[in-house]
Amino acid sequence: MRQIHFSAWLLVGLSAILQAIIFPLPGVYVLSWFALAPLIVALLRARSTGELEVAGSVRLSPATPGQGFLLGYACGILWYAGTCYWIYDTMRQFGGLSTPEALLALFLFSCYLGLYHGFFGLLVSLLAGSARDYRRPLVMAPFLWVAVELARTRITGFPWNLLGIAQVDNVALCRIASATGVYGISFEIVLVNVALAAAFLVPREKRFPLLAAALAAAAVLQAGRLVEAPPAKADHAALLVQQNIPVSFDWTRPGSLQQTMNELTELTVKSAAESSAAKIDLIVWPESPAPFFTNDPRFRDTMSELARDTKTWNVVGAIGTSSSAAVGGQTSPLYNSAALISPSGEWTARYDKIHLVPFGEYLPFPSVFSFAGGLTKAVGEFQRGTSRRPLDAGDARLGVFICYESIFPDEVRQFADQGAQVFVNISNDGWYGDSGAYAQHLNQTRMRAIENNRWLLSATDTGVTASIDPWGRVVAQIPRKQRAALVAPYALTSVTTFYARHGDWFAYGCAIISLGALLARFTLPGKPLQKSQKG
Repeated sequence: MRQIHFSAWLLVGLSAILQAIIFPLPGVYVLSWFALAPLIVALLRARSTGELEVAGSVRLSPATPGQGFLLGYACGILWYAGTCYWIYDTMRQFGGLSTPEALLALFLFSCYLGLYHGFFGLLVSLLAGSARDYRRPLVMAPFLWVAVELARTRITGFPWNLLGIAQVDNVALCRIASATGVYGISFEIVLVNVALAAAFLVPREKRFPLLAAALAAAAVLQAGRLVEAPPAKADHAALLVQQNIPVSFDWTRPGSLQQTMNELTELTVKSAAESSAAKIDLIVWPESPAPFFTNDPRFRDTMSELARDTKTWNVVGAIGTSSSAAVGGQTSPLYNSAALISPSGEWTARYDKIHLVPFGEYLPFPSVFSFAGGLTKAVGEFQRGTSRRPLDAGDARLGVFICYESIFPDEVRQFADQGAQVFVNISNDGWYGDSGAYAQHLNQTRMRAIENNRWLLSATDTGVTASIDPWGRVVAQIPRKQRAALVAPYALTSVTTFYARHGDWFAYGCAIISLGALLARFTLPGKPLQKSQKG
């Protein structure tokens, strides 16, 4: 078997770098139209045939399936390490790992999730075959990519930074997400990348028209960022409290918990009273590193009094326990929860987080990953919730989800499908430190507003705390790492989008088409894009 040509490795490295920088930070979104093209070219021009092109250069052929997997896998490892680099710092600071152990954790994480890029490379190579048949893999690449993204979401459960998220600020293009979810945007991006890659796979005399068409398509689609969406009307106002409590705060100091509750309560009451906007009808406290337990009488009394003083519905992040358990939850299962408190001070409902963070909220395969248990101990060994039913807050139905649940398109849309009129995401992004992860998380949260045509209230411990309209625009926010309260405009919406009703139909369609193409590859003869030319 001929070895992979060195140029293919260079293209793989270039693609990994481009894929990393299209997400924040630095977030050079325009490069998303070109980020995958080098990888596609590398897969289809990976091996030297020993022949020469007309111009005297070495003729290159598609990678074998094994080589395709290896090229894609290398790209995936580099991309995950470049875009999820914050895992290293999180595991080192809060997971109790040494520097070498934290680096190893990041490397193993990247090796695991990089498998999906490897599968993409494998599938493209299978469709290409040993001949220079470029048409089939090029036509199918967008379908294959979306199918792999769906697998990453459903199988691994970590759809962080799906490709379409890079265009979250593209108002015109993002309208398709209300029908297809973010996967439709990923499809469009890969389609343009395929057109660009094709320009470097055809004879040189045909290259300019294809290259011009690809660049024109990228320019037209990118121009959607210049489109101004109409103002989104808001007739309600919420107060989002950004607590700014450090993850490493020492709660063993006498009186620290009560002092914190008093300070946050004072801030909340004062901010609600001073609001010059419409009457505050909802107050939200975020997911917090504070040991707030739903069965702690001090905490319950404080929050009930706050609700009565402000005459407002309250959503508060807390550690959920059964009412009969001892304070601290020692005799009861623990949940990462959001409690709903009525204006009369009654605790009326609770959402328990369903999709927990591995190594952060539970430890998968404890016997294997015991070395990474420090982070879990710092947060808690939580149990999974069971219901995504919206919480009824008077005349409003709240779709409440917690932290990184916002990165799962199909899970969030279920709240809208069950009647949620506004989304509320409470989060503690303090675990990410000052890395770009908080901005990556915000963009993914914004996409959920677009897909479901809902206002979304994002209340975080350290920021970004924001009000997001149904176009995905941040219409109000407060600076990170400040203790403050945001008066957040929003509106209630009962219209359900096609995506909210039908979920990942588009992604599953791409997976079925991909499977059909793979079956046809081995049952129907293919024709190469061009005839072999010898120099």
